[in-house]
Amino acid sequence: MRRRDLLAAAPALLARPAQALPERALHFPRDHGAHPDLRTEWWYITGAVDAAGRPFGFQLTFFRTRVDATQAMASDFAARQLVFAHAAVTDVQGRRLHHDQRIARAGFGVALADTGDTRVQLRDWQLARADDGAYVARLPARDFALELRCTPTQPLLLQGIAGLSRKGPDPSQASYYYSVPQLAAAGTITLEGRRFEVQGKAWLDHEWSEALMHPQAVGWDWIGMNLDDGSALTAFQLRREDGSPLWDGGSFRTAAGSTAITGSGQTRFNPQRRWTSPLTGASYPVEWKVQTPAGTHTVRAVLDDQELDSRASTGAVYWEGLSDLIDGQGRRVGRGYLEMTGYAQRLKI
Repeated sequence: MRRRDLLAAAPALLARPAQALPERALHFPRDHGAHPDLRTEWWYITGAVDAAGRPFGFQLTFFRTRVDATQAMASDFAARQLVFAHAAVTDVQGRRLHHDQRIARAGFGVALADTGDTRVQLRDWQLARADDGAYVARLPARDFALELRCTPTQPLLLQGIAGLSRKGPDPSQASYYYSVPQLAAAGTITLEGRRFEVQGKAWLDHEWSEALMHPQAVGWDWIGMNLDDGSALTAFQLRREDGSPLWDGGSFRTAAGSTAITGSGQTRFNPQRRWTSPLTGASYPVEWKVQTPAGTHTVRAVLDDQELDSRASTGAVYWEGLSDLIDGQGRRVGRGYLEMTGYAQRLKI
Protein backbone atom coordinates (compact mmCIF):
# COMPACT_ATOMS: atom_id res chain seq x y z
CA MET A 1 0.00 0.00 0.00
CA ARG A 2 1.37 3.38 -1.02
CA ARG A 3 1.86 6.29 1.37
CA ARG A 4 -1.14 8.25 0.04
CA ASP A 5 -3.32 5.15 0.50
CA LEU A 6 -2.20 4.85 4.12
CA LEU A 7 -3.18 8.45 4.78
CA ALA A 8 -6.52 7.95 3.08
CA ALA A 9 -7.25 5.05 5.46
CA ALA A 10 -7.01 7.27 8.56
CA PRO A 11 -10.69 8.39 8.63
CA ALA A 12 -11.69 4.74 9.06
CA LEU A 13 -10.46 5.03 12.64
CA LEU A 14 -13.71 6.78 13.50
CA ALA A 15 -15.95 4.14 11.93
CA ARG A 16 -16.92 2.26 15.09
CA PRO A 17 -18.45 3.78 18.21
CA ALA A 18 -16.31 3.39 21.31
CA GLN A 19 -17.37 1.57 24.46
CA ALA A 20 -16.28 2.37 27.99
CA LEU A 21 -12.98 0.74 28.92
CA PRO A 22 -13.27 -1.68 31.84
CA GLU A 23 -11.24 -1.23 34.99
CA ARG A 24 -8.50 -3.84 35.05
CA ALA A 25 -5.15 -4.45 36.63
CA LEU A 26 -2.20 -3.72 34.38
CA HIS A 27 0.35 -6.53 34.18
CA PHE A 28 3.99 -6.07 33.26
CA PRO A 29 5.93 -6.69 31.13
CA ARG A 30 2.88 -7.58 28.99
CA ASP A 31 1.35 -4.10 29.22
CA HIS A 32 4.61 -2.50 28.15
CA GLY A 33 3.77 -4.04 24.78
CA ALA A 34 1.18 -3.24 22.14
CA HIS A 35 -2.60 -3.64 22.45
CA PRO A 36 -3.78 -4.10 18.85
CA ASP A 37 -7.37 -4.78 19.93
CA LEU A 38 -7.71 -1.11 20.90
CA ARG A 39 -7.83 1.67 18.36
CA THR A 40 -5.02 4.05 19.30
CA GLU A 41 -1.75 3.67 21.19
CA TRP A 42 1.49 5.55 21.65
CA TRP A 43 4.88 5.25 23.33
CA TYR A 44 6.23 8.72 23.95
CA ILE A 45 9.57 9.83 25.40
CA THR A 46 10.60 13.42 25.99
CA GLY A 47 13.77 14.64 27.60
CA ALA A 48 15.98 17.54 28.62
CA VAL A 49 19.64 16.72 28.09
CA ASP A 50 22.92 18.57 28.07
CA ALA A 51 26.19 18.30 26.15
CA ALA A 52 28.95 20.03 28.11
CA GLY A 53 26.73 22.99 28.90
CA ARG A 54 24.79 23.01 25.62
CA PRO A 55 21.13 22.12 26.31
CA PHE A 56 18.85 20.13 24.04
CA GLY A 57 15.32 18.83 24.23
CA PHE A 58 14.21 15.72 22.42
CA GLN A 59 10.99 13.85 21.80
CA LEU A 60 10.24 10.58 20.07
CA THR A 61 6.82 9.04 19.64
CA PHE A 62 5.70 5.77 18.10
CA PHE A 63 1.97 5.48 17.34
CA ARG A 64 0.00 2.34 16.55
CA THR A 65 -3.45 2.65 15.00
CA ARG A 66 -6.03 -0.03 14.21
CA VAL A 67 -7.81 0.52 10.89
CA ASP A 68 -11.37 -0.69 11.40
CA ALA A 69 -12.28 -0.83 7.70
CA THR A 70 -9.65 -3.49 6.95
CA GLN A 71 -10.05 -5.82 9.94
CA ALA A 72 -12.26 -8.32 8.08
CA MET A 73 -10.17 -8.39 4.90
CA ALA A 74 -8.57 -11.73 4.07
CA SER A 75 -5.59 -10.33 2.18
CA ASP A 76 -2.20 -10.32 3.90
CA PHE A 77 -1.65 -6.94 2.26
CA ALA A 78 -4.56 -5.28 4.09
CA ALA A 79 -3.36 -2.44 6.32
CA ARG A 80 -4.94 -3.64 9.57
CA GLN A 81 -2.51 -1.71 11.75
CA LEU A 82 -0.60 1.46 10.92
CA VAL A 83 2.57 2.57 12.65
CA PHE A 84 3.56 6.24 12.71
CA ALA A 85 6.57 7.85 14.34
CA HIS A 86 7.69 11.39 15.11
CA ALA A 87 11.07 12.58 16.34
CA ALA A 88 12.33 16.06 17.17
CA VAL A 89 15.32 17.85 18.68
CA THR A 90 15.15 21.33 20.17
CA ASP A 91 18.54 22.99 19.78
CA VAL A 92 18.31 25.70 22.42
CA GLN A 93 21.60 27.38 21.51
CA GLY A 94 20.82 27.29 17.80
CA ARG A 95 17.22 28.47 18.46
CA ARG A 96 15.85 25.81 16.12
CA LEU A 97 13.56 22.79 16.17
CA HIS A 98 14.52 19.83 13.98
CA HIS A 99 11.87 17.19 13.32
CA ASP A 100 11.05 14.22 11.11
CA GLN A 101 8.25 11.66 10.70
CA ARG A 102 7.52 8.18 9.34
CA ILE A 103 4.45 6.12 8.41
CA ALA A 104 3.99 2.48 7.31
CA ARG A 105 1.57 -0.39 7.70
CA ALA A 106 2.60 -3.05 10.19
CA GLY A 107 4.12 -6.22 8.81
CA PHE A 108 6.52 -7.42 6.13
CA GLY A 109 9.52 -6.48 8.27
CA VAL A 110 8.84 -2.77 7.71
CA ALA A 111 6.97 -1.82 10.89
CA LEU A 112 5.95 -3.65 14.06
CA ALA A 113 4.59 -3.12 17.54
CA ASP A 114 5.34 -6.18 19.68
CA THR A 115 2.63 -7.33 22.08
CA GLY A 116 4.96 -8.90 24.66
CA ASP A 117 7.00 -5.86 25.70
CA THR A 118 8.00 -2.46 24.40
CA ARG A 119 9.48 -3.10 20.97
CA VAL A 120 8.34 -0.82 18.20
CA GLN A 121 10.01 -0.32 14.87
CA LEU A 122 9.39 1.67 11.73
CA ARG A 123 12.02 0.93 9.13
CA ASP A 124 15.31 2.08 10.72
CA TRP A 125 13.65 3.80 13.70
CA GLN A 126 13.50 1.65 16.83
CA LEU A 127 12.45 1.82 20.47
CA ALA A 128 12.79 -1.23 22.72
CA ARG A 129 12.86 -2.01 26.42
CA ALA A 130 16.06 -3.85 27.39
CA ASP A 131 16.37 -6.67 29.93
CA ASP A 132 17.34 -4.17 32.65
CA GLY A 133 14.22 -2.09 31.97
CA ALA A 134 15.99 0.71 30.11
CA TYR A 135 14.37 2.15 26.99
CA VAL A 136 16.80 2.10 24.08
CA ALA A 137 16.05 4.36 21.12
CA ARG A 138 17.74 4.63 17.75
CA LEU A 139 16.24 7.09 15.27
CA PRO A 140 18.36 8.29 12.33
CA ALA A 141 16.44 11.21 10.80
CA ARG A 142 17.00 13.66 7.95
CA ASP A 143 19.36 16.18 9.56
CA PHE A 144 19.67 14.69 13.04
CA ALA A 145 19.84 11.36 14.84
CA LEU A 146 19.00 10.07 18.31
CA GLU A 147 20.80 7.20 20.01
CA LEU A 148 19.66 7.18 23.62
CA ARG A 149 19.31 4.92 26.61
CA CYS A 150 16.71 6.01 29.17
CA THR A 151 17.01 4.08 32.43
CA PRO A 152 14.31 4.10 35.14
CA THR A 153 15.34 5.54 38.51
CA GLN A 154 11.84 5.24 40.01
CA PRO A 155 8.89 2.86 39.72
CA LEU A 156 6.39 3.47 36.94
CA LEU A 157 3.44 5.72 37.74
CA LEU A 158 -0.11 4.52 37.04
CA GLN A 159 -2.14 7.51 35.91
CA GLY A 160 -5.83 7.90 36.77
CA ILE A 161 -7.37 5.15 38.87
CA ALA A 162 -4.92 2.23 38.81
CA GLY A 163 -3.97 3.09 35.24
CA LEU A 164 -7.44 3.93 33.86
CA SER A 165 -7.42 7.64 33.06
CA ARG A 166 -10.63 9.52 32.23
CA LYS A 167 -10.36 12.03 29.38
CA GLY A 168 -13.92 13.35 29.23
CA PRO A 169 -17.38 13.42 30.77
CA ASP A 170 -18.45 10.16 29.10
CA PRO A 171 -17.02 6.83 30.33
CA SER A 172 -15.96 5.93 26.78
CA GLN A 173 -13.45 8.80 26.83
CA ALA A 174 -10.67 7.11 28.74
CA SER A 175 -7.33 5.42 28.27
CA TYR A 176 -5.06 2.97 29.96
CA TYR A 177 -2.11 5.15 30.85
CA TYR A 178 1.13 4.97 32.78
CA SER A 179 4.23 7.14 32.94
CA VAL A 180 7.86 6.57 33.84
CA PRO A 181 9.21 9.95 35.00
CA GLN A 182 12.75 10.77 36.12
CA LEU A 183 14.41 8.51 33.56
CA ALA A 184 18.20 8.87 33.43
CA ALA A 185 18.90 9.67 29.79
CA ALA A 186 22.32 9.24 28.17
CA GLY A 187 23.62 8.76 24.66
CA THR A 188 24.22 10.85 21.58
CA ILE A 189 22.41 13.43 19.52
CA THR A 190 23.82 14.01 16.05
CA LEU A 191 22.82 17.36 14.61
CA GLU A 192 23.74 18.39 11.06
CA GLY A 193 26.70 16.01 11.12
CA ARG A 194 28.00 17.00 14.56
CA ARG A 195 27.83 14.40 17.33
CA PHE A 196 27.04 15.42 20.91
CA GLU A 197 27.42 13.20 23.97
CA VAL A 198 24.44 14.05 26.15
CA GLN A 199 22.93 13.19 29.50
CA GLY A 200 19.96 14.39 31.48
CA LYS A 201 16.42 13.40 32.39
CA ALA A 202 13.56 11.97 30.36
CA TRP A 203 9.90 11.01 30.72
CA LEU A 204 7.96 8.15 29.15
CA ASP A 205 4.21 7.94 28.58
CA HIS A 206 2.50 4.81 27.28
CA GLU A 207 -1.19 5.20 26.54
CA TRP A 208 -3.79 3.13 24.69
CA SER A 209 -7.52 3.60 24.17
CA GLU A 210 -10.61 3.25 22.02
CA ALA A 211 -11.50 6.96 22.19
CA LEU A 212 -10.00 10.00 23.87
CA MET A 213 -11.92 12.90 22.40
CA HIS A 214 -15.38 14.07 23.42
CA PRO A 215 -17.32 15.54 20.43
CA GLN A 216 -16.95 19.01 21.96
CA ALA A 217 -13.17 18.70 22.43
CA VAL A 218 -10.89 20.22 19.80
CA GLY A 219 -7.57 19.39 21.48
CA TRP A 220 -5.64 19.29 24.72
CA ASP A 221 -2.84 20.89 26.71
CA TRP A 222 -0.51 18.58 28.67
CA ILE A 223 2.66 18.85 30.73
CA GLY A 224 5.03 16.17 32.00
CA MET A 225 7.61 17.77 34.29
CA ASN A 226 10.61 16.24 36.03
CA LEU A 227 11.29 18.40 39.08
CA ASP A 228 14.83 18.93 40.29
CA ASP A 229 14.02 17.43 43.69
CA GLY A 230 12.99 14.09 42.11
CA SER A 231 9.24 14.63 42.08
CA ALA A 232 7.06 14.46 38.97
CA LEU A 233 4.09 16.56 37.85
CA THR A 234 1.51 15.64 35.21
CA ALA A 235 -1.35 17.96 34.27
CA PHE A 236 -3.70 18.12 31.31
CA GLN A 237 -6.89 19.69 30.06
CA LEU A 238 -9.12 19.01 27.08
CA ARG A 239 -10.52 22.18 25.51
CA ARG A 240 -13.68 23.20 23.72
CA GLU A 241 -13.51 25.32 20.57
CA ASP A 242 -13.92 28.53 22.60
CA GLY A 243 -10.91 27.58 24.72
CA SER A 244 -12.87 26.66 27.84
CA PRO A 245 -11.87 23.46 29.66
CA LEU A 246 -14.00 20.39 29.07
CA TRP A 247 -12.05 17.97 31.29
CA ASP A 248 -8.82 18.04 33.25
CA GLY A 249 -6.63 15.82 35.39
CA GLY A 250 -3.13 14.83 36.30
CA SER A 251 -0.95 13.55 39.12
CA PHE A 252 1.86 14.58 41.42
CA ARG A 253 4.38 12.16 42.88
CA THR A 254 6.91 13.26 45.44
CA ALA A 255 10.52 12.10 45.38
CA ALA A 256 9.64 9.87 48.36
CA GLY A 257 6.99 8.09 46.26
CA SER A 258 3.75 9.55 47.63
CA THR A 259 1.30 10.00 44.74
CA ALA A 260 -1.77 12.23 44.48
CA ILE A 261 -4.08 11.70 41.50
CA THR A 262 -5.91 14.83 40.41
CA GLY A 263 -9.62 14.65 39.65
CA SER A 264 -11.44 16.76 37.09
CA GLY A 265 -12.00 20.32 38.27
CA GLN A 266 -8.76 20.49 40.28
CA THR A 267 -6.46 21.72 37.51
CA ARG A 268 -6.54 25.05 35.68
CA PHE A 269 -4.48 26.18 32.69
CA ASN A 270 -4.40 30.00 32.36
CA PRO A 271 -2.60 31.32 29.24
CA GLN A 272 -0.13 34.16 29.83
CA ARG A 273 1.73 34.77 26.56
CA ARG A 274 1.07 33.59 23.01
CA TRP A 275 3.18 32.94 19.92
CA THR A 276 1.81 32.86 16.39
CA SER A 277 3.23 30.33 13.96
CA PRO A 278 4.42 31.86 10.67
CA LEU A 279 3.77 28.48 9.01
CA THR A 280 0.17 27.79 10.02
CA GLY A 281 -1.04 31.03 11.61
CA ALA A 282 -1.97 29.08 14.76
CA SER A 283 -1.67 31.02 18.02
CA TYR A 284 -0.21 28.94 20.87
CA PRO A 285 0.07 29.90 24.56
CA VAL A 286 3.81 29.41 25.11
CA GLU A 287 3.55 30.48 28.75
CA TRP A 288 0.91 29.26 31.20
CA LYS A 289 -0.03 29.54 34.83
CA VAL A 290 -0.95 26.00 35.81
CA GLN A 291 -2.81 25.46 39.08
CA THR A 292 -2.91 21.95 40.56
CA PRO A 293 -3.19 20.54 44.09
CA ALA A 294 0.64 20.61 44.03
CA GLY A 295 0.57 24.42 43.80
CA THR A 296 0.68 27.10 41.12
CA HIS A 297 3.51 27.04 38.61
CA THR A 298 4.50 28.90 35.49
CA VAL A 299 5.22 26.72 32.48
CA ARG A 300 7.39 28.64 30.02
CA ALA A 301 8.62 27.45 26.63
CA VAL A 302 12.40 27.46 26.30
CA LEU A 303 11.92 28.22 22.58
CA ASP A 304 8.69 29.63 21.15
CA ASP A 305 8.86 27.93 17.75
CA GLN A 306 8.43 24.25 18.59
CA GLU A 307 5.46 23.56 16.29
CA LEU A 308 5.46 20.18 14.54
CA ASP A 309 3.78 19.73 11.18
CA SER A 310 2.94 16.02 10.97
CA ARG A 311 0.40 16.25 8.15
CA ALA A 312 2.50 13.79 6.15
CA SER A 313 1.97 11.07 8.78
CA THR A 314 -0.69 11.48 11.49
CA GLY A 315 -2.31 14.41 9.71
CA ALA A 316 -2.01 16.75 12.70
CA VAL A 317 -0.21 19.99 13.44
CA TYR A 318 0.68 20.49 17.09
CA TRP A 319 3.12 22.23 19.43
CA GLU A 320 5.47 20.00 21.44
CA GLY A 321 8.37 21.56 23.21
CA LEU A 322 10.98 21.81 25.91
CA SER A 323 9.71 24.03 28.73
CA ASP A 324 10.69 25.19 32.19
CA LEU A 325 8.63 24.78 35.36
CA ILE A 326 8.86 27.87 37.59
CA ASP A 327 7.54 28.23 41.12
CA GLY A 328 5.73 31.17 42.71
CA GLN A 329 9.02 32.82 43.72
CA GLY A 330 10.28 32.83 40.13
CA ARG A 331 12.72 29.95 40.60
CA ARG A 332 13.08 27.25 37.99
CA VAL A 333 12.26 24.03 39.82
CA GLY A 334 12.04 21.60 36.92
CA ARG A 335 12.08 21.05 33.20
CA GLY A 336 10.03 18.91 30.88
CA TYR A 337 7.64 19.07 27.96
CA LEU A 338 4.50 20.99 27.10
CA GLU A 339 2.19 19.61 24.42
CA MET A 340 -0.63 21.61 22.81
CA THR A 341 -2.99 20.19 20.18
CA GLY A 342 -6.04 21.50 18.37
CA TYR A 343 -4.82 25.06 17.79
CA ALA A 344 -4.07 24.83 14.06
CA GLN A 345 -7.04 22.52 13.44
CA ARG A 346 -9.39 20.27 15.38
CA LEU A 347 -7.60 17.11 16.47
CA LYS A 348 -9.19 13.86 15.33
CA ILE A 349 -8.18 10.76 17.27
